[in-house]
Order: sequence, then C-alpha cells, then structure tokens
Amino acid sequence: MSEGSIKRVVIAGGGTAGWMTAAALSKIMGPAGIKVTLIESEAIGTVGVGEATIPAIMKFNAQLGIDEHEFVRATQATYKLGIEFKNWGDLGESYFHPFGRIGFDLDGIDFHQFWSRLKQEGGEHGLGDYSLNTVAAYAGKFVRPEPDHGQVINQMGYAFHFDASLYAAFLRAFAEGEGTTRIEGRIEHVEQDAQSGLLTALKLDHDREIEGDLFIDCTGFRGLLIGQALGSQYVDWSHWLPCNRAVAVACEKQGDPVPYTRSTARDAGWQWRIPLQHRTGNGYVYCDKFLSAEDAEEALLGSLDGAPVSSPNHLRFQTGHRDQFWAGNCVAIGLSSGFLEPLESTSIHLIQMGIAKLIALFPDAIEAPIERAEYNRLMTDDFTHVRDFLILHYKATRRSGAPFWDYVRTMSIPDTLQQKMDLLRSRGRFFKYDAELFDLTSWLVVAEGQGWGPQGYSPAASRITSANLTQSLANMRDVYARTAKAMPEHQAYIDRFCKAAGDKMRADAA
Repeated sequence: MSEGSIKRVVIAGGGTAGWMTAAALSKIMGPAGIKVTLIESEAIGTVGVGEATIPAIMKFNAQLGIDEHEFVRATQATYKLGIEFKNWGDLGESYFHPFGRIGFDLDGIDFHQFWSRLKQEGGEHGLGDYSLNTVAAYAGKFVRPEPDHGQVINQMGYAFHFDASLYAAFLRAFAEGEGTTRIEGRIEHVEQDAQSGLLTALKLDHDREIEGDLFIDCTGFRGLLIGQALGSQYVDWSHWLPCNRAVAVACEKQGDPVPYTRSTARDAGWQWRIPLQHRTGNGYVYCDKFLSAEDAEEALLGSLDGAPVSSPNHLRFQTGHRDQFWAGNCVAIGLSSGFLEPLESTSIHLIQMGIAKLIALFPDAIEAPIERAEYNRLMTDDFTHVRDFLILHYKATRRSGAPFWDYVRTMSIPDTLQQKMDLLRSRGRFFKYDAELFDLTSWLVVAEGQGWGPQGYSPAASRITSANLTQSLANMRDVYARTAKAMPEHQAYIDRFCKAAGDKMRADAA
C-alpha cells in the first residue's frame, strides 16, 4: 500500500459493474494520475440479467463521450420508451409506465390534478392518452428528441434495451483505450494490513499479487472483498420483496422489436420481455416459497414467442444491501453492494449511482472516514427509495386467490411508503424525498394503473370551468396522437441510424 494520496485503484471483477467503473474512473480520474487495474477471470460467469435501462444511462454515456448510435449498434440495442405492466392490478388489466412527462400543467397547477378532476366528473380517458411516450410506444414509433423538435416531442424520455455482455465488451474496449489495465486471473486471497485491516493487495493464481490503494468490489453476489474480507453485513429486505429466484432465457425475435419492456405478473412473481435487435430476452422472477425452479422454467419456456436460443439460466438472490457500501478502503459496486429485482430496470442505474458518488467523493487519502460515511448514507438512501417504489407494485395489487399475491397484498410496508401512498390516494399529492429517483409521473401511473390512484383532487384544480377543462384536455390528447403518428417507426429509425452490423448484413443478404 502506498502512503498518502490514492494513486492505484484495483477493481475486482468485470461484467457490467466492473467495466462501467473502469471506464468512468479511467476517463475522469485518469488525467489526475489515477491508475486503474481490473482483474477478471473468463472462467467466472457474469449474471447479466439487466438488459433494460432508464434514461439516466444517457448521462453516463454522455459523460464518457460515447456516441449514441455507435453504442446502439455495438450492443444490439433497441430504444425503450417505458414499461408495459400486465396483470399487476388484476388479471386481464394492463397499464404503461412511460418515461418523460404526462400532459401540460395549466395555470401553474400540476396536470394530473385537472385530469383527476375530469375523471371524477366522468372523463373516460386514461393517463396514457396524455403521454407521448405511451402513445408512441403502442404505435411502435420512435424518434430521438432534439432541441429543434419542439415542446411536445421534447417531453419524451427514453432509454435502451441492450445485450449486457456486449455492453461490458464495449466498455472494456473504451476503458482500455483510456488506460485501464486488464489482468486475467482468479483471486485466491485478499491481503489486509494486520493492524488497520485495510486491503493491501489481491493475490491471484500462479503467485501473482496486485497491490492497490483503493479497491472496488465488483465480484457479484459473492462480495469477496466487501463481505468476506471486510465483514460488511447484508441488510435483508426479502420480507417486503420476497422474490428470490429467477430463470432467464433468450429466444428468437418475432417481427420488429417494440420500443418498450413488458412485465407480466405470473402466479408467483413476474416475467420480463426485453426486445433486442438480434433476439428477445426473457425471464421469470419468482419466490421459491410459492413455486419450484422446475415449474418456473416450464412456465417461462411455455410462454416464449420464439424458439429458445440459449439454455435456461437459474439465479438465486436476496433483496437488500450491504450495511456498508464503503468499508475501509473498499467500495462495493453492483451486485456485491446489494440487489433489487429489475422490475423497474434499476440494476444498472444503481451501478451508475455508485460510480457517480464515488467520483464525487473520491478520497485524497486511503483513510477517508468523512467521504466514506457520506457515501454510505447516500447509497442507503438510493436503495431505500427504489425499494419503496418496487414494493408499491406488489402492495397495490388487487389480485387475490394466489398465495403469493395474497401475501404481498396484505403484508405490512415501510412507513415511508405508507405515507406516500396515503397522500397520493387522497388528492394526488406527491413530494420527492431528497434525490429520489422516481418522480410524480412514475408513482402516479403505477398507483392509478393498479387501481390505487387519486380519489380526489386539489381544490386549485377547480379554478377553470368544466367546459374549458374538457376542451383543454381534448386538445392535449389530439396533439399527442398527431405527434406520435408523424414519428418514424421504431425499426425504421434503427435501420436508418444504428442497425447492428450483423443484422444489417443479414438484411442485405435477404
């Protein structure tokens, strides 16, 4: 271990978390004299279930200077306007959680208050009719918002579906180009200072030893550094989020990919469908108290809309997080720091938040108690905010008769969530806590989509006449419908700007 300031950062593990970390640290901290080394073994597989993202990933790519179309081509990506939820409120029901805004505020009052008033007066149009993302998604349309596109299109938000292994490979090439050194090898022992307990080196096979000043644990669920060596304990949230297993499989794509993720509630959990340019990703997240691995695999394979192109991959996990994300001179990022099921595509986002906060609090000395304490506080808040939003999906269900859904519908929930649900249900009131990820739109569409939406509205929404309100909202619906109709097809946009080379060659050959 060197004395004084940190010069050597050692990342244990590759995959999405490791290579995102390496790319960001090399790009941003490399010019400050920080040397980044990443250790990974090709013999150790990666989980790679996170193939859907949220709009914040564009900030990460932009900070690295990554060209979006190049990134989409390299990762076989498609665009994502939101998530369709099927059978979550009750069987046979569906709703859409869009990125971007819903409606236009009127006279400085939130749009949804006027929508709620019109609903109370007999209006029959759902929130989706006032969301360009929703209208465009169901029409199979996409265009990337640009400054000259006008106010309506620039209400849109978007993210991506991509192949996580290709994303890791893309970032590996980027990181190595920025100076990251990759070492192939298996970590056999973690060396620690006898007095302080701080990490000093990672001992690899064939008697190799890699010394460092700051260590990043990206070893996945094992938590080789943060848990096994430094003893950071796991805070278990499975009593609120009981799903603890998943089975994933890819299948042949059928037709053009839609610009949204699909989440379908099943008997003991939920199933994802993520369309890429070259295949479709599928998975069943479930609780093994209510469903066996064999039955989960059978249910997943029986619901695919194309022939499987891989063998089912079974995963075990526990929802929660480390009580210390940063312990000693080690920071856990990715699955080693905690896990929240990918119901709202937050897995990669939490990696991104870990990296961003590390860079913002990057220490100038190996012992950094002030920075460490603040990092742990902020990351705990991030995980807690996402946790509450995920619990909302389960608690707000009206499904009954299935043991899993009866449990989550009737379970006790955190006070922080109960307060938000009560405020939202009464008159549509919502307040973000600190730097909370999900905003009013997200909470509103999930609650309303599952039958727990506002039962009243703010008195301020009574300031215009019913006739003017009806006409104003009709005009909004018309604008969104016409704007979406004029947009290019999602596949046509990809074909023009960012079709993956393999797919393009196959299309040309055909």
